Amino acid sequence: MSASKIVSVLVLFVLINISNNNINGVDAFHKVYRKLQSKSTSLEIVSPLHRTAFHFQPPRHWINDPNGPMIYKGVYHLFYQYNPKGAVWGNIVWAHSVSKDLINWEALEPAIYPSKWFDINGTWSGSATHVPGKGPVILYTGITENQTQIQNYAIPQDLSDPYLKKWIKPDDNPIVRPNHGENGSAFRDPTTAWFNKKDGYWRMLVGSKRKHRGIAYMYKSRDFKKWVKTKRPIHSRKKTGMWECPDFFPVSTDKKTGLDFSYEGPNTKHVLKVSLDLTRYEYYTLGKYDTKKDRYRPDGNTPDGWDGLRFDYGNFYASKTFFDDMKNRRILWGWANESDTVEDDTSKGWAGIQLIPRTVLLDSSGKQLVFWPIEEIESLRGKNVQMNNQKMEKGQRFEVQGITPAQVDVDVTFNVGSLEKAENFDPSFATKPLDLCNLKGSNVTGGVGPFGLITLATSDLEEYTPVFFRVFKDATTNKPKVLMCSDAKPSTLKTDTGSDAKEKMYKPSFAGFVDVDLADGKISLRSLIDHSVVESFGAKGKTVITSRVYPTKAVGDKAHLFVFNNGSQPVTVESLNAWNMQKPLKMNQGAK
Repeated sequence: MSASKIVSVLVLFVLINISNNNINGVDAFHKVYRKLQSKSTSLEIVSPLHRTAFHFQPPRHWINDPNGPMIYKGVYHLFYQYNPKGAVWGNIVWAHSVSKDLINWEALEPAIYPSKWFDINGTWSGSATHVPGKGPVILYTGITENQTQIQNYAIPQDLSDPYLKKWIKPDDNPIVRPNHGENGSAFRDPTTAWFNKKDGYWRMLVGSKRKHRGIAYMYKSRDFKKWVKTKRPIHSRKKTGMWECPDFFPVSTDKKTGLDFSYEGPNTKHVLKVSLDLTRYEYYTLGKYDTKKDRYRPDGNTPDGWDGLRFDYGNFYASKTFFDDMKNRRILWGWANESDTVEDDTSKGWAGIQLIPRTVLLDSSGKQLVFWPIEEIESLRGKNVQMNNQKMEKGQRFEVQGITPAQVDVDVTFNVGSLEKAENFDPSFATKPLDLCNLKGSNVTGGVGPFGLITLATSDLEEYTPVFFRVFKDATTNKPKVLMCSDAKPSTLKTDTGSDAKEKMYKPSFAGFVDVDLADGKISLRSLIDHSVVESFGAKGKTVITSRVYPTKAVGDKAHLFVFNNGSQPVTVESLNAWNMQKPLKMNQGAK
C-alpha cells in the first residue's frame, strides 16, 4: 500500500464528491512527513494513555497493513507494515511476530526490509502462500529507485525452523513487472496464490487501476517463479479508483468451516474484497469464479462499488485473510489507524493497531458474510457480571457495574417487542446508512430505538461513544430495516489542534444496515472495548463497526458503560454478559 499523492484535478474532484456524499472512510491518504519519519520515541517515554491492553500492537512507532498472515508447523505468523524509526508512515519494513494462540505474541527481527535494487525504496504489502515442496513463499511489492512498483518473492532460509526467523530475497527477482500496459505507480499488493489441479497452474492477483477503474490483474505460474499475465483481469469496476490489498477466497455454502484458497469442490461461492485507496474503506462482493475463463462474476445481489458490502463499516482497512488448517477456519486480520492528530501520534510515540482476528463464514442467507472474534480471545476474560430481563422505558439508561468498562467484552441481547411504533423508512437512504445515522443520532427519539450501549462514558455523559440500533419499517416489503451506528462525535472533550483540516482529530459516525427480520423481536450486540477502540458486532456479526476514540475524562477506572433506550417503544435487555479483559502475557516485548 502506497503513500499516495493527489496528482490530478480528477482525483481532487473525486475527493470533494466523497466529502459531499458523506462516504464513510478514514483519512484518505498516507501523508508523508519526512521530518517526522525517523523521529524515534524511546520506550521509557511512550505514552500509555489510550494504548490498548489486548489488541495487537508493537511497543512503539507506526504500524499499518497486516501482511501474509499464516500458520506453519503449528505456529501463527503475522507480518505487518512497520516503521521502526517513528510514529508516522515511512521507513516501512515487514515486521514479523509469532504466536501459538493468536493472543500472546513474540516479536522477531523484520522478515523483509529494503536492501536490493528491486525494493530499495520500499517493501510494501503482500501475502504468503504455502507451496508444497517449497514451504512458505512471501509475495510482496517492491519499490525501485525510479519509484516503479514491482512484485517480488522471498523464501525462508531454514524450513525446519517453525518460527521462520530468517528470509532470503533471491536475486532472480522481480517476478512481475508492469511491462504490459499496467500503471507502474499503481500496481501492488499481490494476493495469496491458489493452485488449480486441473491445469497445474498457480494464480495470484495484483491490485491496480486504469484512470478511474479499479482492476485486479491475474498472473499464472507453474513453478512460482515465472509468472504470465492472463488475457483479462479477473475483475474490474469503473469509478472505484485504485484497488489496494485485494483478497480472493472461497467460502462454503453448506458448512460452517473455512476453505483453503485452492479448494475446488462443490457448494462454494467466492469472495473478492478490495481496499479503496481513494476512500480508505473496503468493499466486497460474493460471486462465481469461472476457473476455465479465469473470470469472477459477482452475484449481483449487492452493489459492486462504493455502496457495496463491507467486512467492517468503521475504521478498518488493508485487511487480509488466511486459512487456518489446524482448526479449519478462515481468519481475517484488519488494521485500524489512529484518528487523532499527527502531533498526538508523535507525542505519544505510537500509531495503529491490528484488530482482534475474526472468523469468516457465509451467512445462512447466502447473501453476505458474517464475522466473529476468534474463540481464543475468550481466554482473556476475567470477572463476569450479568444483567437479565431489564426493561428500559423511553429515556432510561442503566449502568453495567462491577467491571472495568475501559477494558471489557460485553455481549447483550435486546428484545424490542412490538414493531408497531417503528418509523417508516425513507428509501432515499437505502444506500446511505451514514447519512441516516447523522440525521437520527443516539439522542434523537424514535419509535423503536435508538437503543444499545453507551461505551467509554463519563458518569454525566460529558464524553461517551454510543453504539446503537434504530428500527424502521420498510413500506415496500413490510419488513424491518435495522440501522446500526457507532458515533465518535461525542467521544472526547479534546478540541482540534492545528490549522490544517487534515491535522484535526477525526471523530466520525460510522453506520451500516443489519439484515435481520426480528421475527422474535431479538437482536444482539457484542462490543470489545479496549481504551481507544470499540469493535462492535451486530446480530452475531452480520454488521461490524470499529471506532477509534480518545476520551480525556472517561479513561481507565473513570470510564463507565451503560445500556440505554431513547425510543418510545420499551426495550428489554433480555440478557447481558460483560467480562473484564486481561492483558496477554506477551505482546511483542522484543520489538525494536
